[in-house]
Amino acid sequence: MALAALVPGALLGWVVYEAVGAGAGSGGADRTAAPASASGTSAVPSPSADSASPSAPDDGKRPSGGSASGPLRGKVVVIDPGHNPGNFQHTAEIDRKVDIGTNWKECDTTGTSTNDGYTEARFTLDVAHRLRTLLEKQGATVKLTHDGDSPAWGPCVDERARIGNAAHADAAISIHADGSAQGNRGFHVILPGSVHSGAADTRRIVGPSRDLGTRIAGNFLRDTDEPPSNYLGDGTGLVTRTDLGGLNLSTVPKVFIECGNMRDSKDAALLTSGAWRQKAAQGISEGIVSFLHGS
Repeated sequence: MALAALVPGALLGWVVYEAVGAGAGSGGADRTAAPASASGTSAVPSPSADSASPSAPDDGKRPSGGSASGPLRGKVVVIDPGHNPGNFQHTAEIDRKVDIGTNWKECDTTGTSTNDGYTEARFTLDVAHRLRTLLEKQGATVKLTHDGDSPAWGPCVDERARIGNAAHADAAISIHADGSAQGNRGFHVILPGSVHSGAADTRRIVGPSRDLGTRIAGNFLRDTDEPPSNYLGDGTGLVTRTDLGGLNLSTVPKVFIECGNMRDSKDAALLTSGAWRQKAAQGISEGIVSFLHGS
């Protein structure tokens, strides 16, 4: 279907928008660092936070693979759930530096959490499971970079990119939630900037990644009613960066999405809702489907 008919007026003109890569801030391994960011917090999730968060439609443990038929038959999608619940127990391993082409960066970080202790790593894995289910129903073959307990930590940001490359993914998405200050809310999609340095060369994927990210942003807004970020992207919901290894080292179309700000009370209420996380997965899925259909 024609995406233009679906994208609200506030999102028109995104295709020509481009932020300065490092202007979104510098932070830990492959996530945004918004003002007053809580990224890298080592708070252990509280049991009550998880008990209030409904589980994904599937248990996330079955082998990935699309249905025998469907509009995405033959397409491969790689989902990269940001961080890993096991990172909290492996800080020495995730602190080591890896080459991302433009510079060296931490292997990974623990990610952020809500003030009540619901962690970004648990959020991203839950949304990843929901998204996988939706895409497999469309016939896609779906691969996750990790599944919570395998591997026990990480993988490092450079390996996350290599997983998508080795799969020859038609599209790849890294799922995150931000850790900015109270009052900073909304989602944003991070696009790869043009990088040609060391092992990094994004020149061939910049265009298709922008197309993928724009479609995801429009559908995410429509399905979740979460506004575009009010603190990054000038209200467009799109930010371009050149300091993220997961994008710099990718050879396939790939974007990140920060689904909301876990440190803002309004956004946290959404991010901890299983019903809203299903809407988030639906919006991301519809964006990916639109991109892969090319319409």
